[in-house]
Amino acid sequence: MAEAKQVPLNGAYYGPPIPPQQTHHRRERGSGCCGPCCLLSTLFKLIVTIIVVLGIATLVFWLIFRPSKMKVYVESATLTEFNLTDNNILHYNLALDVAIRNPNKRIGIYYDRLAARAYYEGERFGYNPLPAFYQGHKNTTNLHPVFSGQIPISLGNSDVVDFNREKGQGFFSIDVKIYARLRFKIGSVKTRRFKPDFECELKVPLTTIGRSSAIGFIGTKCDVDF
Repeated sequence: MAEAKQVPLNGAYYGPPIPPQQTHHRRERGSGCCGPCCLLSTLFKLIVTIIVVLGIATLVFWLIFRPSKMKVYVESATLTEFNLTDNNILHYNLALDVAIRNPNKRIGIYYDRLAARAYYEGERFGYNPLPAFYQGHKNTTNLHPVFSGQIPISLGNSDVVDFNREKGQGFFSIDVKIYARLRFKIGSVKTRRFKPDFECELKVPLTTIGRSSAIGFIGTKCDVDF
């Protein structure tokens, strides 16, 4: 059998040669993010996530426990001496009955430190430390601060005029502030310490032997400032 003769093929028969296929590297998404930009973006997303989580946790806490500020009242006040001498020495004797109410159903309060201070015309004249205590749910605790003694006090001329006017009227405008350090107890968890102030603006009648003011003391609600 005769062998087939191979005929050389030319390009005209098969057409022009096919060029090799070029590989195009498509840019992947996100590959253009530079290092610092990616870090800032991630940090921003993390901060937003934390804020959202804390906001949701706070809302859930409020919906479950519905925390309310304590309520503070001065129920009675007895002032048997309040006399200013010519050399600006104030002699005083003031006793109060203060009620502190915890209105919360699920929150207890640890009063770790309490101190009451008395002021006249912005000048402090009395100080009384008060006992620490724990206050349970929906509970009222009564405190009995007493201010008694004598102390030099700096009053301006207008303050002295006001003092003499109030003395003639039979009552004095006295401010009492109770400074507290407390913690809240939620279940078995205790919070960090808070330092609220209870500010009580009082008008206290002066009661002396054989004389009492025609105007009795009116129970006063105090401001609770966190």
